[in-house]
Amino acid sequence: MKLQQLRYIWEVANHDLNVSATAQTLFTSQPGVSKQIRLLEDELNVEIFVRSGKHLTEITEVGQSIIEVAGEILSRTRAIKQMAQEYSEEREGDLSIATTHTQARYALPSVINEFRTKYPHVNLHMSQGSPEQIAELADSGEVDFAIATEGLDLFNNLIMMPCYQWNRCVVVPKGHPLANVSELTLEDVARYPIVTYVFGFTGRSKLDDAFRDAKLLPNVVFTATDTDVIKTYVKLGLGVGIVAQMAYEQEHDSDLVSIPADHLFEPSVTHIGFRRGTFLRGYMYEFIRLFASHLQPELVREAVGCSTRKDRERLFAETALPSR
Repeated sequence: MKLQQLRYIWEVANHDLNVSATAQTLFTSQPGVSKQIRLLEDELNVEIFVRSGKHLTEITEVGQSIIEVAGEILSRTRAIKQMAQEYSEEREGDLSIATTHTQARYALPSVINEFRTKYPHVNLHMSQGSPEQIAELADSGEVDFAIATEGLDLFNNLIMMPCYQWNRCVVVPKGHPLANVSELTLEDVARYPIVTYVFGFTGRSKLDDAFRDAKLLPNVVFTATDTDVIKTYVKLGLGVGIVAQMAYEQEHDSDLVSIPADHLFEPSVTHIGFRRGTFLRGYMYEFIRLFASHLQPELVREAVGCSTRKDRERLFAETALPSR
């Protein structure tokens, strides 16, 4: 049994059983991947994949278990390499992050700028996606950190830690009737078409909860994952926008009016997390600290030591989170 064979079955499983796509990703040949998988199956005397002709059609029951263990072995192999790098090249390496557009565009630039100043020889990689995609990337070990607000139930296999809380504002074009309201109410907002985030993105669930609790049915006419797209369509007059407060920039959004809405909606909390068993290098601890100053290395290690998600929630229960 070879590590290469374990990598092949793991990658095939994560490429929807497409051997050709797997071979391209691994810069090798399709026949070579197929041959190594067959050799592994022969050695183990079990079938990991079900075949129809030359094509893989599904994973067998025992194959599911083998692939899961293979993923754990590959993760630990990466950790061993990272441990060695920590001592031989402590200020060099790679750091990959998966997050949403709002975090990438508004919360992370200053953090990454400061991090790059401190660690110019660490290569940064960022992926953007839905909470489901972010969770999958982190759970599979394709990225080091997941940063998300919504869908935390998807991240059960990750160690997620609260970073900061934030709320929303309503944005309207200058001259809009809501711009002159002394104190905005949900009833005021519900009178107009609404432009906001796709469900499952950027705290959208808190928005829906607020309208439901007030027994109001908002007229959401346009949704997007990208805050800049939302603001663009608000400027076109499609409706009033509900966006993260951090996403309103006076300099760039001077043709819009931002109306505070933190009294209308419960705050949302953004978390950062990583796969259990990940070896955190020194610069990874520093990135976490730059993103959330209360997450000092000692507290992160304590969070890693918690056996369940509820234990981690209790650990952070008394933590006063900063607001953005």
